[in-house]
Amino acid sequence: MDAIQKDLLEKIAGLHEVPQGAYSLRINGSLHGKNSSENIEIVKKEDKPGIDIYIKPGTKNESVHIPVLLSSTGLKELVYNDFHIGEDCDVTIVAGCGIHNGGNDDSEHSGIHSFFVEKNAKLKYVEKHYGSGEGSGKRIMNPTTVIELGENAYMEMDTAQIKGVDDTIRNTKATLAAGATLKVGEKLMTHGTQYAETRFEVDLNGENSGVHVVSRSVAKENSKQLFVSKVNGNSACSGHTECDAIIMDNASVSAVPEIMANHTDAQLIHEAAIGKIAGEQLIKLMTLGLTEKEAEEQIINGFLV
Repeated sequence: MDAIQKDLLEKIAGLHEVPQGAYSLRINGSLHGKNSSENIEIVKKEDKPGIDIYIKPGTKNESVHIPVLLSSTGLKELVYNDFHIGEDCDVTIVAGCGIHNGGNDDSEHSGIHSFFVEKNAKLKYVEKHYGSGEGSGKRIMNPTTVIELGENAYMEMDTAQIKGVDDTIRNTKATLAAGATLKVGEKLMTHGTQYAETRFEVDLNGENSGVHVVSRSVAKENSKQLFVSKVNGNSACSGHTECDAIIMDNASVSAVPEIMANHTDAQLIHEAAIGKIAGEQLIKLMTLGLTEKEAEEQIINGFLV
């Protein structure tokens, strides 16, 4: 890896070199390297770009890293990754994509990640997106996440896109069986003329299944954001989605909620709040010696923690 690729890897995965244990590293449209462990098998797909990851039942306290790096201008790719999480597992998957575009052509990574989480399994999924480079070509990322949670399965999904992505459409679709729980935390910031679209659709099919989605975003300058959430309560279940956004300059943010109860014992809630930074917050920090810009940055950083 060159210096740019190493910087991207650190930004999206917190790694300074190829990780130990199970991993798959994709660079500029090709599989750069992969390694399986005793309990985690990574298999390259033969019919299309991507990998299959198989985690043995009962695997505990293990992790797998699957970062993607693009540093060639004009490269566009679509990758399919399937994750098979066995029963009674407790594992972490660290993904993410970094694009450096120093040229005039658009660079794009689209990934379709499908998760099959078996009975009583627990999964934490971390995904970060980051863009850099001074070229006029766009940095485009379109992640699609498909989730199937088995009986009493638990999945925590932590996603972040804080800098450098010009256009993104982020789709997540989930189906939950009885007793399954899905928690999603999204952090998003746009600036310039960037556009970000987030769509969640969750089917709560099993009794006592539940979903909790929290999206926090900041829109600056002339950027635009769209947040759409749809929760279908098809059983005795609980669902809560929350969109909380800070709007600045000439930006725009739209939140479109839809909750549908198809069962008398479905309990569904949607909350949305969009507004500017409160003046008293700025004044309080400025009295401590910060400039207005520094105060704004402190508030935004705290908001996106």
